[in-house]
Amino acid sequence: MRLSSPHRFLFVLWEGGGNVPLQLALVKGLADRGHDVRVLTEDCLSGDVAATGARFEPFVEAPNRVSRSEDLIRDSEARTPLGAFARARDRVVMGPAAAYAHDTRAALEREPADVLASDYMLFGPPIAAERAGLPTALLVHNIYIVPEPGKPAPGPGFLPARGLLGRTRDRTVSRLFVALFNRGLPPVNRARAEQGLPPLRSVLEHFERAQRVLVLASESFDFHGDSHPPHLRYVGSTLADPPWVDDWRSPWDADDDRPLVIVSFSSTYMAQEQVLARAIDGLSRVDARVLVTTGPAIDPASLQPGDNTTVVRSAPHAQLFGETAVVVTHAGMGTVTRALAAGVPLVCIPMGRDQLDVAARVVYAGAGVRLRPSAKPRAIGAAVERVIREPGFRTAAAHIGASINADAKAQRGLTELEALASDQQPPVEPPVSW
Repeated sequence: MRLSSPHRFLFVLWEGGGNVPLQLALVKGLADRGHDVRVLTEDCLSGDVAATGARFEPFVEAPNRVSRSEDLIRDSEARTPLGAFARARDRVVMGPAAAYAHDTRAALEREPADVLASDYMLFGPPIAAERAGLPTALLVHNIYIVPEPGKPAPGPGFLPARGLLGRTRDRTVSRLFVALFNRGLPPVNRARAEQGLPPLRSVLEHFERAQRVLVLASESFDFHGDSHPPHLRYVGSTLADPPWVDDWRSPWDADDDRPLVIVSFSSTYMAQEQVLARAIDGLSRVDARVLVTTGPAIDPASLQPGDNTTVVRSAPHAQLFGETAVVVTHAGMGTVTRALAAGVPLVCIPMGRDQLDVAARVVYAGAGVRLRPSAKPRAIGAAVERVIREPGFRTAAAHIGASINADAKAQRGLTELEALASDQQPPVEPPVSW
């Protein structure tokens, strides 16, 4: 669909793995509709951006990698989950806020835009947009992790609370979650001061000041609090594979009727070699065809496959999930979403980041089971056999998948961004304080 009066969009994102395909799908959708779209990001994404039909602009001051194999956060080297959290906060989310703000301001001075669409994890780009008086959409590429009354606290993978004790747990952990982020405010407020803006009192103001918060997931999958802010929208996901995925030719005979089990962990490095090796070991005892996709971060040759196992860098999940019995995964949002969209149940082995919370939603929906990262090979194999054996898991996955597919087809993210460019944003009400 071509528009008679196209709008100008500036997207700002970083290479964080699963965040990229979701945001570039919006970029491509807007470009296909005739809008003028630029993407300010890292050099390693230049080819991906070009494939969308948008224009690529590189970071100058902000962290900029030439190769996807470079690990920016290095959270796998942290000794504790809190240490991993601090690395992400200080190295990407909040620490380099001034650098991201400078690059975004320079891009806006080179060419104006009607809307800034920024990865919600980057605190710097909205600073430049606020200074320029430009409407901003924050793109949330996983579940909505912002604490809300009545919702499980983010981080530990809690299921919905029951009773007073559970609600107290959620309020306490939510406050701790916000407090840990608030420790990263000094560099953010220095960046705001450089742009002539007042300081943030809480990390939550990052979300409150945006004109739109677009959650690139299906509302049916997430947990919910008592209410959402009026500028928040669940707009659904994209189900396409990342552009770096290779073509696939099955190594198994066409008449091999053993169930297919796909093992897929993070496309970024999380020291997942040992978990992958234990999964291969455990699944070697299962009467199944096993396909392991390592992603760009792990060399397939570094893993020893079992007799029933093929290990490759990548394969088209969107194509293969239609014939898959179970997906074994770290519970990254992209893999989980595509599996559920195909009605495939999951064995989740979360390793950090948002994965504990994503796995909790899979379990709560009845669409899979959750194991610890330290799970032994026999436990992994037994979990896969259980999910294959009990049809309720597949039924639940198909139920959620129907909503995911409907949301993906509706493309509400594009509509929301176009409405924002046309100044049709709703008023922002005062936030709930924690």
